[in-house]
Amino acid sequence: MPMPLIPSTPSRLLAEQALSRTAGAPLLNGNAVELLIDAAAHYDAWLTAIRGAQQRVLLENYIIRDDEVGRAFRDALVERAQSGVFVAVVTDWVGCLGQSRSSFWAPLRAAGGEVRVFNPPQLGQPFGWISRDHRKLLVVDGLLGFLSGVCISAKWLGDPSRDVPPWRDTGVALRGPAVAELEAAFAQSWSEIGAALRQFVPLPEPATPAGNISLRLIATQPATAGMYRLDQLIASMARKTLWLTDAYFVGIAPYVQALVAAARDDVDVRLLVPGSSDIPAVANMSRSGYRPLLKAGIRVFEWNGSMLHAKTAVADGQWARVGSSNLNIASWLSNRELDVAVEDAGFAGQLAAQYERDLDNATEIVLAPRRHGSSERVRSSQERPRMRRGGGSSGRTAAGALRIANNVGAVLTNRRVLGDTSSGPLFIGTLTLAALAVIAILWPAWIGWPFGIVASWFALNLGIRAWRVRRRRLRNLREAEDD
Repeated sequence: MPMPLIPSTPSRLLAEQALSRTAGAPLLNGNAVELLIDAAAHYDAWLTAIRGAQQRVLLENYIIRDDEVGRAFRDALVERAQSGVFVAVVTDWVGCLGQSRSSFWAPLRAAGGEVRVFNPPQLGQPFGWISRDHRKLLVVDGLLGFLSGVCISAKWLGDPSRDVPPWRDTGVALRGPAVAELEAAFAQSWSEIGAALRQFVPLPEPATPAGNISLRLIATQPATAGMYRLDQLIASMARKTLWLTDAYFVGIAPYVQALVAAARDDVDVRLLVPGSSDIPAVANMSRSGYRPLLKAGIRVFEWNGSMLHAKTAVADGQWARVGSSNLNIASWLSNRELDVAVEDAGFAGQLAAQYERDLDNATEIVLAPRRHGSSERVRSSQERPRMRRGGGSSGRTAAGALRIANNVGAVLTNRRVLGDTSSGPLFIGTLTLAALAVIAILWPAWIGWPFGIVASWFALNLGIRAWRVRRRRLRNLREAEDD
């Protein structure tokens, strides 16, 4: 595992090259990194930074909700825009669906700020809704940057009136060369939706480095799989410890095998996931994959609080990752995500210490002896806090897509899921298909009409795309003839 401030050796150079190529991100030296724990600390730091902005504020977040927290951020942005600060905001259409409307941003637009919504439904893109902007990013004046798993919503603060504790989440504040990379990531998202981001006056080179931490900023895009490749590589390179925290873990077979191989090679592999999730379907899929992990010696823990939303990893006390990427196929292959991989023993030690504190509020899941041909999980009887459903940063659409991908993949490959998970999901699938068969036989219109609507939607979109392609080809031919 690469370590900063260690003389270069052939093995270190090889590891650094592998990490850079795998992540698609170079190692940046001279940074300062501050660990932020839970939403209250995030919101205080974010709002302080916004209110002190002198030149520009760039904000990108999956959910910005129309509640007291969202309005506090909007009002701070409005005040800065009225003072002549350039304010640009990117939100996600699915993430903000039912959370905030266009009218929520009217005061900011009236003050001169700019707001763009990522990937709303568009004709000609029948599958466009699948890809989401799941990043949580803030850059102020090109000097101070933040990335996290925290969205802008009062849900993250819990609900004391209903005895719901705050959500557990993690992020970082950054200074140094990494901030320019954060700004470049925002500019790329901004240009995906409309005109390119304006050019800013280059900042003078600082007289002294912001810090001595080396890191990689990994801004993934759909189908690039940079974070997936890096997660796989870290699982392969870890020699002593690999401690993972994830909000929506749905491990696909290659990654699960990497974790299993590490555990069988005497690496202390641990996985901390929610006990009560805002998306129960994803939690159930996570639990269906516990058995092969536990059998390999991987320790699995469930958080006892209201919701564990953090996405972190720490390996060998030298390498740490914090960001927005979950350990599932939606984050790895479909979404725009943003993570930082830090190669510093001090920061990794902070994250490892926080991990151990988190385990004090978690229940370990273990395998019990088989009874009547089935396996059981043994867990404490500690009562979990009540959980309000909905509103998480993955959403019901993502949950449905993950469920379909997991179950179909299991049936087609006849691998991990079929061999090691419980029979519950299979019985549910059987009953669902049987019910659909009965409906199709007795009330065929109930199946035919939805199918016809879906087919019409895809026909319309594919037709529009074909027309656009043909028009582009004819235009290119005419231009070639004119030349």
